[in-house]
Amino acid sequence: MATHKILVIDDSKVIRSRVRDMLPKGNFEVLEAKDGLEGLNLVRQERPNLIMLDFLLPRMSGWEVYQHIEEEHELRLIPLVVMSGRKEEVTEKISEPFEFFEFIEKPFEQKQLVEAIKSAMIKIKRKPPLVTSRSSVPDGYASSTENSADIQALQEKIIAMQQEIDQLKKQMTQIITIIKQKLK
Repeated sequence: MATHKILVIDDSKVIRSRVRDMLPKGNFEVLEAKDGLEGLNLVRQERPNLIMLDFLLPRMSGWEVYQHIEEEHELRLIPLVVMSGRKEEVTEKISEPFEFFEFIEKPFEQKQLVEAIKSAMIKIKRKPPLVTSRSSVPDGYASSTENSADIQALQEKIIAMQQEIDQLKKQMTQIITIIKQKLK
């Protein structure tokens, strides 16, 4: 009997089958989704123990699926392995280091897959939960649901701003690299 549910969200049947074949037999129930929308629905319905998410998907991109997962308290603490054939597709949206999820570049071998899963399980333990209730806010700051909603909105803005800052840092590094190359 399977003890862990792994959801593989990838438009390639080959990748979905490959992941299924690489996992130890009997320990995993592998759920499959062929596009982002189907994948997000399965995440919400099945609450898998691990999500393997391709970044380029039809109907809803992996980036959009990732954003929805991050916004939902129950989902954001599910270990995540992001997959892509080109790492730069991921780093355009999410700057490195990937602190709370693991990245694996396609194509990958069984050993790389197992290491990515282990790493994702470790990284997710460091992820802070969303602050959504009065119990997680000091007294005097949240006297109503409206204040909690305001706090949540501010936290989301902070996350978005941090992502923008990280992207600007990346761009600045690229500019400095180009300038250094021109000065040689």
